[in-house]
Amino acid sequence: MRSLLWPPQAADWSTRQRNYGWPDSATVDCVVSNGCDIVGKPHSVCRQVERISKCQWRLSFSRAEIALLNSWMPVQQIVYHMLRIFMKTTQLTDSANNSGACALSNYHIKTLMMWSCEMKSRSLWIEDLNLVRICVELLHTLAGWLNDGRCQHYFINSCNLIDQFVDLCYTQVTVNCLASITSTLFCEWCVDSYIHKCAQRCPSSVSPLLWDSTSSKPHGGLHSVVYLQNVVSAVVKCRQDLSPLQTSFNFSAAQLHIMWFVSCNSLTLQSCWSWMRQLAKTDYALHLYFTAVVFLHAAYKTTQGSLTDEMLDILATTCLQLNDARRCLNARQSCVLSLSQAAVLMKVVANSSRSTVQLIHIELAKAYLYRALRCKDTNRHSTYCLANVYLAFLYYATGQYETATDHCTLVTRSQDHSQCSSRVVQGELLLKIDDQVDSILGLAVFYQYIRAAMLNEEEERRHVSVFTTELVAHYLHTKLLSVTLCRQLPETSSAEQLRRYRSCVCNSREMFVTDVIVLILVSRAQYTANDRELMTDGVKTKSLVIRT
Repeated sequence: MRSLLWPPQAADWSTRQRNYGWPDSATVDCVVSNGCDIVGKPHSVCRQVERISKCQWRLSFSRAEIALLNSWMPVQQIVYHMLRIFMKTTQLTDSANNSGACALSNYHIKTLMMWSCEMKSRSLWIEDLNLVRICVELLHTLAGWLNDGRCQHYFINSCNLIDQFVDLCYTQVTVNCLASITSTLFCEWCVDSYIHKCAQRCPSSVSPLLWDSTSSKPHGGLHSVVYLQNVVSAVVKCRQDLSPLQTSFNFSAAQLHIMWFVSCNSLTLQSCWSWMRQLAKTDYALHLYFTAVVFLHAAYKTTQGSLTDEMLDILATTCLQLNDARRCLNARQSCVLSLSQAAVLMKVVANSSRSTVQLIHIELAKAYLYRALRCKDTNRHSTYCLANVYLAFLYYATGQYETATDHCTLVTRSQDHSQCSSRVVQGELLLKIDDQVDSILGLAVFYQYIRAAMLNEEEERRHVSVFTTELVAHYLHTKLLSVTLCRQLPETSSAEQLRRYRSCVCNSREMFVTDVIVLILVSRAQYTANDRELMTDGVKTKSLVIRT
């Protein structure tokens, strides 16, 4: 089970003194923010007691360890790899000798490396680099831990990773084996067991280099430095030659696996997010391929039926690269959160050029707005007008003027706006959807600057790029009527709508400066010689408060 909170048992880890700068503060913050996992696994000494083993849980720091290992220098990653292979081939770990849990494991090697990276100077890894010397030194450190019976957990100070070692014979034999390792012995192992196996994976032209033509046995020890250099060079060249083919094969296999998983399994929001997160770390091309497959899968599914909440969230997560699956799940039952999801998509639409992807964003935003209108929670009335206004602008952007007019009418004909707590339309969401709105917002910002300069206002400037929900609905309705006049609508309908618009402005107790500017621009566009009528209406307004 995922825990988003950093466990109190490891509270000291993030604050303890680190003298050599690893891990850095950014990595520490990343680790703590990712939390940990809780795994149903009993303590090794309790596994035989069935009643107890079924109710014990363990903290898992796998997410933290991945982040830390990814922050290592290449030489540190190589040393970690060499130590793991050495412990396995020399039968010193439980995975190699089947000795059970009360034996050294790969986790002990990982713990050894993490402590070494934190406690040892950076000069160990970059100055006078000698992989053999570093590996032998760390193996001796592990022998000392095992001899003292103390291997402190990297994250939890009170946890001893070898307190369950009860086999004294195994412990002493392992300590003696680790302590007896010298640089010469490690080099011999490296040549005989490591390089030799690497060469065996190469074509037949490389493998014979390791065999003596007279004895038909692999060369041992440090037989010849020149000979060894030739072998290693041959292995490296072979790997470089085969790498493009292997990469192409692996990429094709990964593509097939992605396509099979998405099409044959039930793709969920959680699995989609996991795929995106892992592919973003490994291969950007595969990440793009996964996105394309998800779009095709969604297109196929929607032709078979309606767009479900699950598929809607999957598409939004894929388009926006969201990493908050919990918020998407909560939004399914909340009109406010659904409206917020739509606003995120509309902001992307407003800041992008017209393209197929932008049209997808628009359709997803519409779907979230309709879901906000369908929600039955207690806030559904407060977001009703705002959701309809956003829908009207989106339909206007795609040329569906009649549908946009219908949504405007739902707002302008509404008699009671007292329950609309969301009465502010964010202007930045409407940029590039309507050029006139863009100009109005620019004028509003300019007005604010002049006002602040003339009055010598020192206080923080307020946000002005907003409209009143009801008034902006009237504005768009008027604009839509002027666009659809070519469809033989009576000209009086546009004039009547403008009259209602002005009446709504005059009866408003409170409005934004943007509302005033947009009314002036629309009115002058309709009746350029009728400014006196506008001034008369302005006099009738009894309690108008222009907010900036």
